[in-house]
Amino acid sequence: MRADAQRNAEKLRAAAVELFQERGLKVPLKEIARRAGVSHGTLYNLFGTREALIDEVVGDLAADRLGEAAERALSFEQTGEGFAYYIEKVCELQATDPAVADVVSGRYPAAERLMAICDRTKDAATRIIERAQRAGAIRPDFTGEDLLLFFGTNALLARAVADTAPDAWRRQVAFLLEGLSADTAHGPLPAAPLTTQQMYDVMGRLTGTP
Repeated sequence: MRADAQRNAEKLRAAAVELFQERGLKVPLKEIARRAGVSHGTLYNLFGTREALIDEVVGDLAADRLGEAAERALSFEQTGEGFAYYIEKVCELQATDPAVADVVSGRYPAAERLMAICDRTKDAATRIIERAQRAGAIRPDFTGEDLLLFFGTNALLARAVADTAPDAWRRQVAFLLEGLSADTAHGPLPAAPLTTQQMYDVMGRLTGTP
C-alpha cells in the first residue's frame, strides 16, 4: 500500500471507531469518509464493504470488552453473583457503547470476525448460566439463547431512552434477575426456548438487518 493510501486507511479507521462508538455500526459510510477527510470512493477502495470495515476496527475492541466481562463473571466464587455481574456488565456496555450493543446483537452476519465474537459471547454466556444452574442459583430452564435475546431487546431499549432515561435498562435487569431466581421457578414455562438460528433471525428482525 502506498504511503498516501496508508494514511487514508488510518484516518478512516480512526473515524470509524469514533462514529461506531458514538452511533453504532449502522452509521452511514459517507459520514465516516467525511469525518476522515477522504472521499466515499476512497473508503470503498480501501475496505470494500461495511462488514470489512467493521471487522477491521471493531472486532478487537468488542472482543476485549466482552471477554473481560465473561472472565470476571467466571472468577466469582458465588456463581449467582457472577451471573448477575455478567448480565449487568454487558447491559452497561450496550447502554454506553452502541458499537458493542450491535456486536452482541449479531446484526452483520457477513462480518466474519464479528460473528466469531458473537459465537464466543454465546459460549461464554452458556458457561456462566450453566455454572449458576449447577449451584442452584438460577432456574434450570434458562438458556444462552434466552440471555442473548434479552441482550438484543436491552440494546433497543438503551438506544431508545439514551437521552431521556439513560438508566432505564437497570430496572429491566433487576426484574430479570429477580425472576430468574431458582425460588421463583414453579413448573415448566409455556413455550420452548428459541434455537440459536431462531434467536439470530429474531435479532435481525428487531434491528432491521436482513
